[in-house]
Amino acid sequence: MIMERKRMDCPALPPGWKKEEVIRKSGLSAGKSDVYYYSPSGKKFRSKPQLSRYLGNSVDLGCFDFRTGKMMPSKLQKNKQRLRNENFSLSKGKPDLNTALPIRQTASIFKQPVTKVVNHPSNKVKTDLQRATEQPRQLFWEKRLKGLRSSDVTEEVLRTMELPKGLQSVGPDTTDETLLSAIASALHMSSAPITGQTSTAAEKNPAIWLNTSQPLCKAFVVTDEDIREQELKVHQARKSLEEALMADGLARAAESTRDMGAEGKAST
Repeated sequence: MIMERKRMDCPALPPGWKKEEVIRKSGLSAGKSDVYYYSPSGKKFRSKPQLSRYLGNSVDLGCFDFRTGKMMPSKLQKNKQRLRNENFSLSKGKPDLNTALPIRQTASIFKQPVTKVVNHPSNKVKTDLQRATEQPRQLFWEKRLKGLRSSDVTEEVLRTMELPKGLQSVGPDTTDETLLSAIASALHMSSAPITGQTSTAAEKNPAIWLNTSQPLCKAFVVTDEDIREQELKVHQARKSLEEALMADGLARAAESTRDMGAEGKAST
């Protein structure tokens, strides 16, 4: 089949894009033409959807005519008018959805009316920005930590840390071990300070006025004395670590010296 190829620049597309028109000169389809587009890198496109997927949001091809390679705003207006006519024909003959009683569209053999919720200013679920932005939190999520124990690589259970006397658990079935895990999880997952349940009602009924962003413990205050005791513990731990590292270094040096001496005797 004899074909005539015409390739030219396409001003409607970004610089470097080429439009190619292939005209058939013989055969049953003589006189017909096919249109292709080439990117600056040489990639070939055979249809407008393929071109749209490649360009993405960089170029609006809503009124782009693939056959002529030009932007035709009138074509976009025709498409919009066609969509409006289709929507009008679909809605014609149907009841007004804004005034008709909503019907539950389920597999039930009886049509059951449902409650229609509108966007009213008094609707707290719709207007409360805090409820709209924050994800709901699980009540008493600390109970999932019950029975969990940390262990080392040999699967031996580690000794549980002791909580200060100022930290007292509150709530149903909450132990000191669960409270320790809950406080550690809260410190890891949230950047907010841990203050405990500030409401006194939580001691009587934890389900009333419960702050789900805080662990289930009574409100506590960290004093200067607590900070000094913690600093002392950290200092002692660092000192013990320094002594252990120094002893390990001396032991490695002595072992290296013995190995070098043994190699010298063996060579003599």
